[in-house]
Amino acid sequence: MESTVEYVKAWQCIGCGKIEAPQTCVGICRDVRVEFVYVADYEAALAQGDEARRQVATLEGIVRQLATITPREGEWERSYRALQVRARAALARYAELTGEAARSSATAAPERR
Repeated sequence: MESTVEYVKAWQCIGCGKIEAPQTCVGICRDVRVEFVYVADYEAALAQGDEARRQVATLEGIVRQLATITPREGEWERSYRALQVRARAALARYAELTGEAARSSATAAPERR
């Protein structure tokens, strides 16, 4: 999921706001050096942020359930296994999105019965 963002160095006039690259203008403007990113890099970063928020919401739901639900007497194992299924599904989805399916399945704990 890691990507390298390429910054474009340009000059922006602090008065009129015009942008030029790679050198300053010859007019009466006063330019300052600024950095920009390509739209594709920006949109990719936004998409990664959106996906990260979805992952956090999913994991937060699992943690909230773990923290707030008390199983009925004798039902703790069934509740635990249901929570385990939700957690594994979330991890599998994350692994699929990040291309880590082989690694996550290799490290998954075998289910005991």
